[in-house]
Amino acid sequence: MSNSTPAPSSTPSHTTLSHERPALRAQLLAQRSAWLATPAAHAASAALGQRLHELLRQLAPQCLGIYWPLDGEFNPAPYLLNLAAMLEPEADEDDDDDLEDEGPAEPLQFALPYAYKSPRRMDYRRWDGPLDGPAPTLLDECGIPSSKGAVLVPDVVLVPCVGFTREGYRLGYGGGYYDRWLAAHPGVTSIGLAWSLGEAAFAVEAHDQALTLVLTERELMSP
Repeated sequence: MSNSTPAPSSTPSHTTLSHERPALRAQLLAQRSAWLATPAAHAASAALGQRLHELLRQLAPQCLGIYWPLDGEFNPAPYLLNLAAMLEPEADEDDDDDLEDEGPAEPLQFALPYAYKSPRRMDYRRWDGPLDGPAPTLLDECGIPSSKGAVLVPDVVLVPCVGFTREGYRLGYGGGYYDRWLAAHPGVTSIGLAWSLGEAAFAVEAHDQALTLVLTERELMSP
């Protein structure tokens, strides 16, 4: 899997310490909000979507953990609509007997995270609803659209990032939900989805879990 040539980085030389993370988060969110109002944001969304589509075709997940995007986060849904059909295995005549023995291939399954506030934890729940429809009416305990489906464990998860480092560490909203879930499921492939302007320098804390990959509109990073 080849990475594109990194674009010139605007990462600050100062490393943000733990107590400075709220200020860094606020700064990155303000920058993101202003940038999303520019024409460049539309092109960046299309570029990130295309990169994600190609990456998932290579990974060929059986169950994909997605998320319902908050304001300013990349929305992967439009780029997942025909992914399930593209990932269906192609059968040939020589494989007919094997297919009869094994039964039909399982279709790609999606799952949405469900966060609990006390104690803080997160599960993934099966999502059979439309990817291009209105937001689910069920909200988790953090007020984010989720699902009432059965709890399951995806083999690949998409993780939204407010900020990120080239070492694969993520800055989110401070709840630690993804870190807890990833720590409990070390074999899962995690893909951080971020805008390139979110690259930052911050000190890694004991609970931080490195992502398997970080994908932006410009490049794929494999820490």
